[in-house]
Amino acid sequence: MREVRTRRGLSQEKLAELANLDRTFVSMIERGKRRPTLETAKRLAGALNIPLSAMIASAERRKT
Repeated sequence: MREVRTRRGLSQEKLAELANLDRTFVSMIERGKRRPTLETAKRLAGALNIPLSAMIASAERRKT
């Protein structure tokens, strides 16, 4: 998520605003301290303008 966010030129604050989330929550997700619900992941994917499936696939690739 961080990679896409930075490529799009978005700050954590702006992404949080677009997804209607708190900036600290976005930071915690990016650092692996929190796991978003499916609904939150959908909001983040929408704010990043990427399919939710692409965001999930990217996260799965990093786990292995």
